[in-house]
Amino acid sequence: MKPIELLAPAGSFEKAKIAYLYGADAVYCGTSSLSLRARADMKNDDLEKTIKYAHSIGKKVYVTLNIFAWDDKYQEIEEMAKKLEELKPDGIIAADVGVIEALKKQAPSVPINISTQANIISLHDCNFWYNNGAKRVIMAREMNKEQLKYIMENKPKDLEVEIFVHGAICFAFSGRCFLSDFLSCRSANLGDCVQSCRWSYQLYAEEKNNPGELMPIETDEHGTSIFSSKDLCLIRELPEIIEMGIDSLKVEGRLKTEYYIASVINAYRNAIDDYHKDPNNYDASKYLKELEKVKTRGLTTFYFNDRENKDIQEYSGRQYNENYEFGGKVVEYAEEKSTIEIRNKLQVGDTLEIIVPNQIEPYEFTIDRLWKDETEEEITEVSPGVKGQKVKMKLPIPCQKDWIIRRKK
Repeated sequence: MKPIELLAPAGSFEKAKIAYLYGADAVYCGTSSLSLRARADMKNDDLEKTIKYAHSIGKKVYVTLNIFAWDDKYQEIEEMAKKLEELKPDGIIAADVGVIEALKKQAPSVPINISTQANIISLHDCNFWYNNGAKRVIMAREMNKEQLKYIMENKPKDLEVEIFVHGAICFAFSGRCFLSDFLSCRSANLGDCVQSCRWSYQLYAEEKNNPGELMPIETDEHGTSIFSSKDLCLIRELPEIIEMGIDSLKVEGRLKTEYYIASVINAYRNAIDDYHKDPNNYDASKYLKELEKVKTRGLTTFYFNDRENKDIQEYSGRQYNENYEFGGKVVEYAEEKSTIEIRNKLQVGDTLEIIVPNQIEPYEFTIDRLWKDETEEEITEVSPGVKGQKVKMKLPIPCQKDWIIRRKK
């Protein structure tokens, strides 16, 4: 059973550090102008810091350069490629063939990973990209396990295969969608998706016997989120995925919070490690329990098990996380009064959970006392009025910097 890479999203340098802390082997990240997350908080300096930090702790970084680029973007792309040739990330993720040609010329020593945006759905696709210099292919989410097994059994041995196992799914083919650009003049293929598929829509059907007579089709008074997909979750299918020899498991979510990244990566890290230790007694329920606490939509296996699966869409547009939220993260541990950077209102009596790296069960405790960060004046509650707001509290176990704390509502 070969090692399998756990690949986490990193929308900022801080999120990359959290991902590594909670067990990611690698992260993928990119600058806002050249990747498919224009609102990610990753500048050129942050990208450089992330690569240097990762390599200093034996981890990897894949840089996303996966927009579909107009001609006026190529000067910036070539400049970035030259910079990456110096920084030596572990790979560059790209989909546009023009961009890939530019990368080959300007960053010849950096491996190229072909993005899921390239719609890789067959062994023929894999062979084409391998013959054109790709080190890794990132498969389309639409593939099922039988198709993946066939590719794993017949692909070139040194071609790596990456698949998505968790996170948001677009109402699109491999994420290539024009809906946002059409409705809002913000192109998903340039990283500026407005998520039109998550909106509620009012639908009408024209009556056959009464042309011009429109009948509303509604799930409730607000309409229906007919385009909004549930989130992918393959935690139960992890044994099959590992056994077929997949090289990398990818979690979506560069715009998600540090809390989301910590929770999801910790669950998959523990699941992978536990399966390697004892494959005969793998129990997905304890990992799924943690993932349920942080989900933002319903969960689906999409087409992995069944091409006929219809349990994919989130028609109600419902938002989850009803019982848990991001409480804060540890800034500094002290036996009596630890410093916490808060992310939501905290008050005496609240139930909190510390998400402990490499441990699937969180550590639950109740806030007994709170103190102001600077004056240590005792208080009963605190709200995040400004970014970086801090408070002091007694933690029940020794904690490290950046450990994440969850609040039970």
